Amino acid sequence: MKAEKLFTVAGTATNPNGTTKARFANDLVARIKILSKAGCTNIDLVELPQAMTKLQALQYLQSLGKTQGDAGFAVANKLAEKSREAKKGEVRVTLSKGKAKAEVKVDSTTQA
Repeated sequence: MKAEKLFTVAGTATNPNGTTKARFANDLVARIKILSKAGCTNIDLVELPQAMTKLQALQYLQSLGKTQGDAGFAVANKLAEKSREAKKGEVRVTLSKGKAKAEVKVDSTTQA
């Protein structure tokens, strides 16, 4: 199983075409410069309290109340997507009449 990448900065930014997306980085200043140069607006990035996965960072953004307007919609959509991905490989173990039974759940809606 591959290790998930960790990020220290997360937030949202609006592309020049008007699409607001969740953004992740490890250097706040460099990421703001890159987004500005690309023509992005409404750049709202925050430093995370510790390195986090995308799922954890999105949950942290929601806990900060970053749920207003397009930015909130972008965070909620990305959070739902990452939650589905996390559950895709989930393994459930149940005990029935003294025998252990493992069940692997696969979410077919996110598979290509």
